[in-house]
Amino acid sequence: MFKAIEKAQHIVLITHKNPDADSLGAASAFYTLLMQLHKKVTLFCVSEQIDPRLAFLPWFDKMRHQFPSKADLAISFDCGAYSRLGVDVAIPLINIDHHQSNSAYGDINLLDMSAISTTQVLFELFEAKDIRLNQKMATALYAGLIDDSNAFKSDKTDARTFKMAEALVRAKAETGLCVQELFQRSSLAKLRLKAKMLAAMRLFDEGRVVVHLVDAEMIAESGAKEVDCEDALNESLHLVSVEIALMLRENRDGTIKGSLRSSVERDVEKIAKAFGGGGHKHASGFDLEADDLELLRDKILSKIKEEVR
Repeated sequence: MFKAIEKAQHIVLITHKNPDADSLGAASAFYTLLMQLHKKVTLFCVSEQIDPRLAFLPWFDKMRHQFPSKADLAISFDCGAYSRLGVDVAIPLINIDHHQSNSAYGDINLLDMSAISTTQVLFELFEAKDIRLNQKMATALYAGLIDDSNAFKSDKTDARTFKMAEALVRAKAETGLCVQELFQRSSLAKLRLKAKMLAAMRLFDEGRVVVHLVDAEMIAESGAKEVDCEDALNESLHLVSVEIALMLRENRDGTIKGSLRSSVERDVEKIAKAFGGGGHKHASGFDLEADDLELLRDKILSKIKEEVR
């Protein structure tokens, strides 16, 4: 992997569509490393609307949305499927990820499905290569760690997670900033959207499944962004009887984004795979061409009853 990086003249770092703190945090940390190595580097994401909560991450202002024509190496971060890149990559590709659904689509693959986040995969690579972390790298890695571990509340949180957190704190990661920006900031539009979603949500299967249907009008009326839907989805999983939370959201381009969350006892990755997606056992998703939201909801509910035990 590092031999390919050493030979490369222009390296593109790719986050997945609509990046989260894990994808962008990993790319940001690697951007810092490549700057230290005096490499020409481009930070790329196909999505032009990036979650504003991530603006605190180092190099956020360097994000570009057009793939450079003269790059000779690409590295993807946290892209569980090739389609998540949002672009066809015609140059050698290094694939760094932790998703169970990853098909090892890269020319070089650094995959660890046991890792809680892609930033953990990257942190352990840096550790193995004796790469010293500066504050920017530590902050970016910590952001991904707390985001994917849901502030250390995920069932995958273990001693390995806290060992990484300790190392990042020692490297002067801005831990308070990460928590504040990722978990404690909300726009008025986001709160309005959450209120609409919670008011419109419905329970199925004797209260075991909660469903959110979010159409484009709901988002437009609140003034929120598509990413602002996540809070209501995650919070609805905390209802006493709920084991699975499903959200179907209309995107600006007319496609539908499906998101699934589940409690410890339920595996929703198999449901996402049935609709062309993937992810993790307790957090997965998929993208589909336009369809009637209610008809699609019914199809997914049938699949849940069939597959999830």
